[in-house]
Amino acid sequence: MTSIGIIGAGNIGRAIASALAAKGIAAVIANSRGPETLAALAADLGPSIQAGTPAEAAARDMVFVAVNWSKLPGALAGLPDWAGRIVVDANNPIEAPLFKPVPLGDRSSSEVVAGLVPGARVVKAFNHLQAPLLSGDPSGDGGKRVLFYSGDDAEAKAQVGALIDRLGFFGIDLGSLAVGSRLTQFPGGPLPALNLVKF
Repeated sequence: MTSIGIIGAGNIGRAIASALAAKGIAAVIANSRGPETLAALAADLGPSIQAGTPAEAAARDMVFVAVNWSKLPGALAGLPDWAGRIVVDANNPIEAPLFKPVPLGDRSSSEVVAGLVPGARVVKAFNHLQAPLLSGDPSGDGGKRVLFYSGDDAEAKAQVGALIDRLGFFGIDLGSLAVGSRLTQFPGGPLPALNLVKF
């Protein structure tokens, strides 16, 4: 069984934890303020979700990263070597309250994230849906809600795709990280915030 960590406990991190909890899938969720600040959240979500430190979350086989863009370098600094573990990039290069796009040059946001997690196998996913759709019933609209994912490592993508399926979503592989992440990146990509359903 693949172990799961979540770094970031904002709207998207909490939504991912909620989706996992709904299926009884164990995960450790962490933020920058310490596990004690997440005790109530973990209790609300149920016994499969535990609060931990970023290092504890990062030690899992598959690690979701969902952190405000400007805080990503700090959140990922000083963590153990990734050693081939899967990092699911659920971030977008934009922040409230101004929602001004971050200049990235010719790189996608996931290529920037990959540079912050050397040794990890990065898969872009879970960033293009709003939090209530991620945490809600994936079949609530009469079919399976679509989740896109992309990456350069076929085995890592297969594991993320299997988790997407287990959560009840319909996964669509968009190809390489450079191509697929640009399609789902907000702002700029054509696919963010689309509530697509596979019937």
